[in-house]
Amino acid sequence: MNYYVNFFTNLSPTNNFIIMLLTNNNNQYKLLIVMFCFVTCCTKSILFSQILPQEKMKYKTISQIPTISNYNRIICDSNSFGFYLRNLELKISNNIVYLYNNTPKYNQNAQYAIIKIDVGNKDLQQCADAVMRLKGEYLFSLKKFKDIHFCFLSDGKPRYYTDYCNGNFSYNKFKDYMNYIFSFANTASLKKELKHINNVEDIEIGDVFIQTGNPYGHAIIIVDVAINKNKEKIFMLAQSYMPAQEIHILKNPNNNNLSPWYSADFEEILETPEWTFTKNDLYRFP
Repeated sequence: MNYYVNFFTNLSPTNNFIIMLLTNNNNQYKLLIVMFCFVTCCTKSILFSQILPQEKMKYKTISQIPTISNYNRIICDSNSFGFYLRNLELKISNNIVYLYNNTPKYNQNAQYAIIKIDVGNKDLQQCADAVMRLKGEYLFSLKKFKDIHFCFLSDGKPRYYTDYCNGNFSYNKFKDYMNYIFSFANTASLKKELKHINNVEDIEIGDVFIQTGNPYGHAIIIVDVAINKNKEKIFMLAQSYMPAQEIHILKNPNNNNLSPWYSADFEEILETPEWTFTKNDLYRFP
């Protein structure tokens, strides 16, 4: 029975009710869930056979993805976090999101493109972790080693890369440090490190939409912003999710003509393919 509990835990963060039934002593409940699990596995196999392969991405970097008419990308300093994010490389070999265990993600309809950065081989680099990974990668690329630090959830105190690496500033040691952080930080700890942005019209590259929850929250990062002559902005989003998976740029599920861009002039609700945020969820690294 533990196999089925693990199956639904990894399948989706919304299956707590099913897991509760699995752990119930009523054998009728368990039989029904086992039957459902079997059907779901078969359905997943069929879906994967229909989804794969997907069309390859033709753009090599985020900066090559076109804006919409009358919008121009905001100017970024070449050493800024925004410039780094905008120039991230994209995976062009295929457009399939893979999990940490090298299996395709169940939902292959959320991504517009996939950022060319490894996810690791453990179920660690999920949503907030991906945000921290990108921030850490940016600082590492500039050799700003003293600025690389993230807080643990348990005590809210920062853990510094310089303390962890003990003089070994190799990239492999940096990745070990990030996995160390991923193991003890989450959306709740990350949110406490960020500064709230009151007006979504002030959105910048590198800002984060973030929600905490019980037990799950979510975080996505703005990887590009463009503006028109009326000072109206559009932005592009990237995420990882649960289980740990490749970081990918999100489609706009409500506007195919605008996708993968989103308008900053949304009402109260920002709907993304796998999560819903509000205007009040916008935060920024200090």
